[in-house]
Amino acid sequence: MAYWLMKTEPNEYSYDNLVNEGITVWDGISNALALKYLRTMKIGDTALIYHTGKERKIVGTAETVSLPYPNPTLDDPKLLVIKVKVGNRICNPIHLKQIKQDEYFAGFDLVKLPRLSIVPVSVPYWQRLQEMANG
Repeated sequence: MAYWLMKTEPNEYSYDNLVNEGITVWDGISNALALKYLRTMKIGDTALIYHTGKERKIVGTAETVSLPYPNPTLDDPKLLVIKVKVGNRICNPIHLKQIKQDEYFAGFDLVKLPRLSIVPVSVPYWQRLQEMANG
């Protein structure tokens, strides 16, 4: 199992939308590196859901329930989507400011490559983020 961070603009699709739907097709990824990461995702991987825009915080988790596949609404087999199901809401959302202030995360792609919509999360980063979420 791998860990990921998946970004969404809450004004377009928020974690609450995922909670209400239960399962959704995660789409809209067009960056080459983000697509490369998406191609490696497996069923059962866990993702942190990060609200972009004004919020800039990790708000919940999701689990991948499909392998990546071409977006059926587009005529480009390189543009992939994946299905995810809702996981758990994070009781203490983790703000980007907190992450940036923690030197431990200096090498984290969320900090280094802020424009990517999907980034891998190493086990040590995952564990540290879980500690932050639990207060």
